[in-house]
Amino acid sequence: MKQKEVFAKGICFEKIFWIFIIGCVFGCLVEVLNHFIHYGNFVSRSGLIYGPLNPVYGFGLVIFVLFLSKIKNPILIFIGGMLLGGGFEYVCSFVQEKVFGSISWDYSHQLFNIGGRTSLKYMLIWGVLALIFMKFIYPILSNLIEKIPVKIGRILTVILVVFVIFDAVISIIACLRQSERAMGEEASNRVEVFLDKHYPDERLNKIFENHVKV
Repeated sequence: MKQKEVFAKGICFEKIFWIFIIGCVFGCLVEVLNHFIHYGNFVSRSGLIYGPLNPVYGFGLVIFVLFLSKIKNPILIFIGGMLLGGGFEYVCSFVQEKVFGSISWDYSHQLFNIGGRTSLKYMLIWGVLALIFMKFIYPILSNLIEKIPVKIGRILTVILVVFVIFDAVISIIACLRQSERAMGEEASNRVEVFLDKHYPDERLNKIFENHVKV
């Protein structure tokens, strides 16, 4: 008897991609809710132009799955989450500053911070997040993803992959063009004219409200 095919079985590209998408949406919602609790108003915390997607959280969960899924000891998962999450947060901040000339967070006012890019407080939060996610949430999500009908799952994955790639590319080039505008560089080709027209500073600043030029 032929065994029934399962969508995204084990740790494969489809499983990792869906975990990434879930992490992106979850992270965006958490950031929006956290800001509302502290300041009483809603702001955009998306990391891409289109959709409620925060790739920092998406990649964070993917890193946890890739590096911590075979670890059973909760203490090691916690420590691994601290180091992986804090290290990834540091790298994201560094790349954003060097490439786009902006930062989205600054922890320099906190004790035990590392260059203002991460801190002991947030590394501890990453550790707790890793422990909760790997021990309780990931097994449930993995099972739910595998229950998606194979054909539908594959079609949706292709559509979402294309969308995310487009979203990431347009977001990157629009932000790079914004940095050029900040330095007084006029549009020199049709692509830059298009970006200036459809992705002006007003629009980008509203989407990326927590980006601060440095």
